This record gives sequence, structure tokens and C-alpha cells, in this order.
Amino acid sequence: MNRAEMKTVVIGTVGAGYAAYLHGNGYEKVGGVPIRLKGVCDMQIGLAEKLKERYGYEYACTDVEVLLNDPEINVIDIVLPPFLHVPFAIKAMRAGKHVICEKPLTGYFGEPGEENIGRTIPKSKMYKACLKEMDELKKVVEETGKKFMYAENFVYSTPVQKAAEILRAKKSKILFMKGEESLKGSSSAVAGKWNRTGGGPLTRTGTHPLGGMLWLKQQEAAARGEEITLKEVTCDVGNATFCLTEDEHRHIAARPEDVEDYGVLSLTFSDGTKALCIASDTVLGGTKNYIEVYANNAALNCNITPTDLLNTYFLDEDGLDDVYISEMLPKKLGWNKAFVSDEIIRGYMGELQDFMECVALDREPLSNFQLAYDITKVTYAAYQSAEEGKKFVF
Repeated sequence: MNRAEMKTVVIGTVGAGYAAYLHGNGYEKVGGVPIRLKGVCDMQIGLAEKLKERYGYEYACTDVEVLLNDPEINVIDIVLPPFLHVPFAIKAMRAGKHVICEKPLTGYFGEPGEENIGRTIPKSKMYKACLKEMDELKKVVEETGKKFMYAENFVYSTPVQKAAEILRAKKSKILFMKGEESLKGSSSAVAGKWNRTGGGPLTRTGTHPLGGMLWLKQQEAAARGEEITLKEVTCDVGNATFCLTEDEHRHIAARPEDVEDYGVLSLTFSDGTKALCIASDTVLGGTKNYIEVYANNAALNCNITPTDLLNTYFLDEDGLDDVYISEMLPKKLGWNKAFVSDEIIRGYMGELQDFMECVALDREPLSNFQLAYDITKVTYAAYQSAEEGKKFVF
């Protein structure tokens, strides 16, 4: 298809929280594809109106049916809490819309009457429930033929994209990968509740490096003409912060109730190679994001945050109230590693560019339904491994 012949991609966004602004910033930077931000929906109309004014949506509403029934909208961007992702994706695709879905795809959030589910419900039950829900969505994806675009920004981060280019060019065999996203906890009041988040940092943040590593393994397989599948996973989770007094806890934002604040999983692929994923709410000093790749003919360190593009030093914070320096640091004093072009380096711009081109040019996204499925599958298998104290074999 000639780009001059491309139809306009018309967006309807469901949810007006933090992630909607990340996507909005990405939409602003999309080039070469005609896009139109038409409707934004949120139960709190004030939040929807605020997003509408910031990015120029044409209308705001509180009923998702308005977006689903709008004949001009061809993409529904789902930036809702995780427990709503699959139901809304199914509704949108059955209404004839392509779907952009934020991470994680889904999780186990409990059934009526279940309480403290992270400590009372067997992880084997959670694993089976997640697979059942994802299989239902898979049928809808296949039946409707609509595109499912999974918003995993690590896939589109510039270091990971460059690493993939190198691995494909050299036809490298990845022997071992290590990825991490760790920080001091979450500002969300519900981050410590399994029934609202589907797990602790292994689910909330570990999905990013896990997704990036699974995608890189896909790139290796395609370049080498191999089929590489999931073989087994082992995992350890815990609550390191439970030993702290209230005063000792004051710098750590993690407040786990029935979720972990530390998790590490070791994944083995069908070719015998390995990947290690670390996710923790016990790390001060800002957000730590990286993927290290060790292959038979290359070593690649994808340093996503923090970077050394700009190091800042301040004795005071005068005039810096509205200047974004970095994530998860309480002060801007002293030396800091400032985030520069963060929306590009961390992949937010790249993912929206890819998604818009996929719809306009009718091709598949780099980050797709299968990746979303595998991330959830591995994560909940890992939880089961940790609970049962044994290896989970797929």
C-alpha cells in the first residue's frame, strides 16, 4: 500500500490515567501515518476531559459503548487496570475494532468471596484461570481477524531494538539473558493488593524485562530458522521489607499485603538456553531497567534507565518544580542521571509508531498477542513454582 493511500487511523482511548498520558505523548510524535484522536472514555468525566484537552481528542465520555458504536473509530486503546484488559479487548474486537492493550495482559484477581488471595489461593488455580481467559481472547483474535497490539515498551526501547538488529545480522545464538526492573515500590495505593494488581513486582514491573527477553529470543529464532519454545521455569519470591520497622521503612514505598516485594525467575528455553528476570520493590536510587544479552559471538548490555546522556548536579531545587529529571527519586539535589528523550529511549514513541503503521499498512505488530500470552504464562507458572518449591515444566 502506498502511504499516500493510507486511511486515517482513528483512536478511541478507554481510561484516562497515567498510561493514557504515555500513549498520548507517543501519538504526538507519530510520523508518516495520518491519525486522529477522536474519543476518550473514563468513568470519571473530569479525568477524560483533562486528557481530551491535553491531546486534542474530539470528545470525552463515560460510557465505552459510545466509542464502540462510533463508526469512525477503528482502534480502541485500552489503558485500564489489568483486570479489565481481556473483557474490554473482547468487546472491542467483536465490535470490529483493532485493539491496543497495556501490560500486563491479564492476571488472577480473585472470585467472589475470596480474600487475601495472594496467600490463600493456590497458584496452580491462578495459572489455569489465566490460561483459560487468554484462550478465550485468543479465539476472538482469530475469529475477528483484528489486530491485537500489546504495549510492551521494552520491545521498542532503542537499546533493545539495536540489540535485535545486531543479533539478526550475526545470526547469534543467545546463551543467557538477564533482565531487571527494580525500584523503591509503587505510588499506587493498591499495588500491595493481589486482587487489584494480579501480583507484586514480578507482575507489575517484571513483565517488562521478561517481555523484552522473550521477544529477543523470537528474533533469534526467526533469524536462524529455528523454533524455540518455553521449556521450564523456577522462581523465588518473598517479602524482604517485612523485617523493617516503620521508621526504617520510610524510604521504601512498597507496602505489600498479599503480594511479593521481591521476585526472581529463571527460564529455560527448548534449546537449553537461559533467561533470568529480576523484579524488586526494594531498590533505592531510581528505576533500574536493563537487559543483558550473552551470545556465542556477542555481549550486549541494553541499559534503558538510568543512562549517562546527561548527568546533573544541583545544590538547590530553585526553578525546577516543573522540570522532570528522573523517575522514582524524591529530590533533585546532588548528582542525578537525568532522563533525556525518555519517551524515545524507553520505547513509548516506537510502540505507538509501530501500532499506527500496522493498522494503516495492514501488517502485524512487533509486540503481539502471542508475546502477551507467553509473558503471563511464564509469570504465573513462576508463581506456581515458587509456591510449590519445584520446577514448572511447560
